[in-house]
Amino acid sequence: MADWTVDYFGPELLTKDGKKSTKDALAGKTRIAIYFSAHWCPPCRGFTPTLGEFYEQLEEEDSSALAIVFASSDSDAHSFEEYYGSMPFFAVPFTATEKIQALGSRFGVRGIPALIVLDAADGSVKDADGRSTVSAAKGVTSKATGKWA
Repeated sequence: MADWTVDYFGPELLTKDGKKSTKDALAGKTRIAIYFSAHWCPPCRGFTPTLGEFYEQLEEEDSSALAIVFASSDSDAHSFEEYYGSMPFFAVPFTATEKIQALGSRFGVRGIPALIVLDAADGSVKDADGRSTVSAAKGVTSKATGKWA
């Protein structure tokens, strides 16, 4: 995997088991999605369970297919921790606000929730509107992964 992941996300990501090096956390994945979201955002809270179910189903089908990295727009650590606790994804640490802001700028994120799907090899954009793709797939993961091929 290229060094772009550390440039984008920083040296460590949060996992459900604590912090892990970004390279180790994302190793072996073919696609990496950045999920821009926040606890205070009703559409985000509506989409997060759908994305979580999609991700868990895809993990069962092909664990190398996708990693999702949550980039929070929450305003306080408590809201971040509560919201991230409901997700099966990795996360950019809440304190890495400069990385999160740089990601939003890099991909032109104008509103949340937003899901940007990238090629893990080089960071090129596979889908700038992954939210619509996942929603339209209605649980059929191959509909989304086919678009991201």
